[in-house]
Amino acid sequence: MENPVVLITGALTGIGRATAVAFAKRGARVVISGRRDEAGQRLLAELRGLDAKAEYVNADVRREEDLRNLVDKTVARFGRLDVAVNNAATEGKPGPVTEQSAESYAATFDTNVLGVLLSRSTNCARCCRAATGASSTFHRPMEASALRAHRFMSGANMRWKESPSPPHWKSHNPAFA
Repeated sequence: MENPVVLITGALTGIGRATAVAFAKRGARVVISGRRDEAGQRLLAELRGLDAKAEYVNADVRREEDLRNLVDKTVARFGRLDVAVNNAATEGKPGPVTEQSAESYAATFDTNVLGVLLSRSTNCARCCRAATGASSTFHRPMEASALRAHRFMSGANMRWKESPSPPHWKSHNPAFA
């Protein structure tokens, strides 16, 4: 895939950041997202310093509206979405599980589990519209964990291939046929 459009959630630190830099160095058009504007603008400047076409969008993966906005801005800027790296995560409040509050646990769960589900469903919703002819600017993006994407982009001995959809999806959803 030449010059893919890559969207990365949780791109501002750690594996997400390294993945964004690796894709940018390989010529991908990169959309980075996170919740901290200052860090987002710093990474954006770094990516553009690598001559990458890149954008930063503030988004909280726990909020569906933020994710719809993120995908819409990606497609508006680059015309499509080829790869989605759903990397946003949090370690939560440090300390033993017995000392965690319901609020702290819920915030961690909402980011680490619900955030990935919402990210995928947002991509799938756009994909279904494309499959039914409501939109011609979006197709099924490859999705990858950030670790898998980073290993691939950094030259590790891995082959990138789109994972097949489970058979039950194919029979009920034209986007996955």
